[in-house]
Amino acid sequence: MDLVGKVAIITGGTGGLGAAVVERLLAAGATVVTPYISAAAFDALRASYPNVVGVRVDLTDETATRTAYDSIATDQGGIDILINAAGGFAGGEPVHQTSWPLWQDQLDINLKTAVISCAAAIPHMIARGGGAIVNVSSRTATQSGANLAAYAVAKRAVLQLTEALAAELRPRDITVNAVLPSVIDTPANRAAMPNADYERWVKPGEIAAVIHFLVGPHARIISGAAIPVYGKA
Repeated sequence: MDLVGKVAIITGGTGGLGAAVVERLLAAGATVVTPYISAAAFDALRASYPNVVGVRVDLTDETATRTAYDSIATDQGGIDILINAAGGFAGGEPVHQTSWPLWQDQLDINLKTAVISCAAAIPHMIARGGGAIVNVSSRTATQSGANLAAYAVAKRAVLQLTEALAAELRPRDITVNAVLPSVIDTPANRAAMPNADYERWVKPGEIAAVIHFLVGPHARIISGAAIPVYGKA
């Protein structure tokens, strides 16, 4: 219960990893708010975690996101934690065969959502005298990205975003770190890769535990880190 009194926003909270982070931070005593687009997806999340708070907002809309986060801060008394778990994967073709709309889509859902959420949340963290941000990047961001370039570029940009924010916000006592998963053991990934060795995949709850540590009181000296969380995958 080391997050009692903290207000955490978890983007992508209705997804496989995001839901595990919601569960973990609620169990640690935080007030958890998750932005969502699909009401059905949020209702399913709330059925499992009745204490989660939801706000319907398109995280690629800068004005709408800022308004939503201002309302969260007013309603909950502030914002202390931001987990940028919103994102998605698409691709699988060489660069010269990948159309720009796919590049734009990957930049929007993986990078733009994180940038806009950070811009909306950080003023409230400054007002609280500190905070913690964790961005979800990917193992692919550190590799060649061959045939996955649009996704890899977006996720590598998330790493640079993390480093820049960590340097800018260190004097404000706001830590900013990233985690780098590989394939996560979710139902969606099992369905997409039915012949894979699932035993090598990391469970969402295991990654959620690392994120919990990074936003907790024992990680205040860690900022600007990119932490591999892919186990044997």
